[in-house]
Amino acid sequence: MIGFLRGILVRKQPPHLVLDVQGVGYEVEAPMSTFYVLPEAGAEILLHTHLVVREDAHILFGFGSEGERRLFRALLRVNGVGPKLALTILSGISVEGFLACVREGDSGALTRLPGIGKKTAERLVIEMRDRLEQLGASPAGSNPHPRDEAQSALVALGYRPQEAQRMLQAIKDPDLSSEELIRRALQSAVRAG
Repeated sequence: MIGFLRGILVRKQPPHLVLDVQGVGYEVEAPMSTFYVLPEAGAEILLHTHLVVREDAHILFGFGSEGERRLFRALLRVNGVGPKLALTILSGISVEGFLACVREGDSGALTRLPGIGKKTAERLVIEMRDRLEQLGASPAGSNPHPRDEAQSALVALGYRPQEAQRMLQAIKDPDLSSEELIRRALQSAVRAG
């Protein structure tokens, strides 16, 4: 299994991108949520990956965050959801937005995603409800992950979800508190602006 790829972004044309990893060009399919946070071609990036092996092809899917990859893998376990539909779901709604729909039982919001009918939306809500905790979603009364908490705070401050996610992905230290993540993200935004 290929867990992640770190290399130079050579080409990006949704949903495909090419990543040069020490002279080997990996073709990767990615959701739009990942494309929103990608730098220009020529920059080094890290993608969390999932390999789908079919009879006629091996397809590598890449994600800008571990949360996106976890949700992608969980979606593949839902009856009637394949890799293309899972990619479409991730392209149309953030991980946090999807988890909120499941937590609140809001299948109507999911039907607004391309390719999701009423029955599929209801199945997603029912089948994914049991998987919320393993996806890193906090059930009522528990502590959310610091990065999720920081992203919510940045959105509340007026940043777009994709912009907040990009700001947080630039911070490589995995063990920071949500307060420290917010502080560093805002500092980098001030320096960049």
